[in-house]
Amino acid sequence: MTRSRGTWTAAATAGVLLGFSFYVLVRWLERGQLSDVPVYVHYSQLMRGGAVPYRDFRFEYPPAALPAMLLPSYLPWSFATSFAVLMGVCGAGCVAAAASMLRAVGARAERTWMSLLAIGVSPLLLGSLFDTRFDLWPTLLAVGGLAALVRERSVLSGALLGLGFAAKLWPAVLLPIAVLHLWRRRGRAGVVGCLVALVAVAAACFLPFAVIAPGGLHAMFADQLDRPLQVESLGAAVLMAAQHLGMHPLSTVTSHGAQALSGHGAGLAADLSTACEIVAVLGIWIAFARRRVAEGEATLLAAAASVAALVAFDRVLSPQYLVWLVPFVLIVRGGNGIAAGGLLFLALGLTQTWFPGSYWSLALDHASPWSWYLLARDLALVALAGVLVLELSRGRGFAGRTAGWRDARRAAA
Repeated sequence: MTRSRGTWTAAATAGVLLGFSFYVLVRWLERGQLSDVPVYVHYSQLMRGGAVPYRDFRFEYPPAALPAMLLPSYLPWSFATSFAVLMGVCGAGCVAAAASMLRAVGARAERTWMSLLAIGVSPLLLGSLFDTRFDLWPTLLAVGGLAALVRERSVLSGALLGLGFAAKLWPAVLLPIAVLHLWRRRGRAGVVGCLVALVAVAAACFLPFAVIAPGGLHAMFADQLDRPLQVESLGAAVLMAAQHLGMHPLSTVTSHGAQALSGHGAGLAADLSTACEIVAVLGIWIAFARRRVAEGEATLLAAAASVAALVAFDRVLSPQYLVWLVPFVLIVRGGNGIAAGGLLFLALGLTQTWFPGSYWSLALDHASPWSWYLLARDLALVALAGVLVLELSRGRGFAGRTAGWRDARRAAA
């Protein structure tokens, strides 16, 4: 069997496993608890009735999120089932993009099978968040942009990253990595092609609403960027632990559609979280920029590390954010890649210990043992980011494999 056929056999098997995982979610694990689907139903009904997002009703997401919420209303099943099917398709797309990246860097069969099957089973570890949130849509766009990048499709990469930014903002964290990779591999022409495509696609999504509803669009950005310390963030988990050990009690408030901590130290913890996030992501970009070779494995590693640091240190850490990590982290190679995958699986499983069943006990009462499980989950995410950053900073084994990666790229082209 050729390497290409083996890769796509693994991808097809992982796709079947992913479909089975979604079936289990919908059939047995999804009980309608803390689902965002009713919110999406409301938005779709407003739009089908002629209302314009940002102008006629408040819409909390960027404009490219709209298709994920509107399309299920046109499918023949119930909205919840249709939405789950759509997210399953996005998940299958993530599997295909991961397979494409693994093939592009010449991954061996054992690694390809392990990585793709791990992606396929991941929904069972995290639970119903995969099929009741639209996060697989921007994740597909981001991982698709990365796959195009390592295959040196600069325009396609920029277009997908621009659409991902227009869907949920966070894929912008991959842009400096894309620029550095293309500068080394394709020079100025590759960078310009990527940036022009990114700006054009993002502008096509944002500009119509900027013209007809500038106030509503500005309110969306303000809502996304100016949020308090969410109860599931690392800073909140540390404060809850301190509360159990004798610190002044904290209170929970509902803000920006989520639960956040209020009280002594919450504002400082939020600011420190943002500072750590910025420093960590900038450090990853700098470590990647200091590499002397343009190697596909290093690009995949830098992308995984950037997304992991973004999630681990954000002042807002909704449980569905872990969906973003799955196709990035589980394709990282080597011993540290296996360690990172294990930490990710640990974080996924720990999240399901309190979400959704014990979420309100955690969020409102900061109850034990859920708050301790939360702290363990958030520390696992920090450790995950640390493992990836360590591997990136060491750069072990990358420099000598540049020629091999180029040969693999020529064979795959």
